[in-house]
Amino acid sequence: MLENAHFENAEQLRLAVIVGSVREGRFGPTVANWFVGQADERADMSVDVVDLVEVQLPLALPAFGTKPVPETARALEGLTPRLAAADAFVVVTPEYNHSFPASLKNVIDWHNQVWHAKPVGFVSYGGLSGGLRAVEQLRVVFAELHAVTIRATVSFHNAWSQFDNEGQPIDPAGCNGAAKSMLDQLAWWARALREARAARPYTA
Repeated sequence: MLENAHFENAEQLRLAVIVGSVREGRFGPTVANWFVGQADERADMSVDVVDLVEVQLPLALPAFGTKPVPETARALEGLTPRLAAADAFVVVTPEYNHSFPASLKNVIDWHNQVWHAKPVGFVSYGGLSGGLRAVEQLRVVFAELHAVTIRATVSFHNAWSQFDNEGQPIDPAGCNGAAKSMLDQLAWWARALREARAARPYTA
């Protein structure tokens, strides 16, 4: 069960960790729980876990200029403010057919301005490629939404063999170091962009 801590300290950077897979038997929570543990150790960040398995958004978007149906509006009321409040995002994604899950693209497409002028980091997992092909495609998507993607990534190749039965990395030194590097870069961009948005609202 993924822990879901909403933002509490206004001085901290507000990090939303988005768990992209909704597939039955998914490995995403194992990877996400480990990463959230790494982020929680930082004094400069507070973490909110957005698990897409808990988000009920339809695939059909409303026509431009129209409002979503009431059921969808209620789902957005529980999700959109959390994304809007974030100073930064980390997407935890597997690789499906050389790309990322449809559930992830769907939640991205239901929103627009929440991504503007904010940094996005990636934690990927998969087979031989470690999910990196999904990350490369996500970089293009987020660039269209005026987000800044972080150069450093965390990837787990043959991920199912990289964690023990307790959900902990078998060789933590490498992945913990990669997580720190990515979070350091993410924090730099998050603070710089938060200050910039406060000084002058971003317009697309």
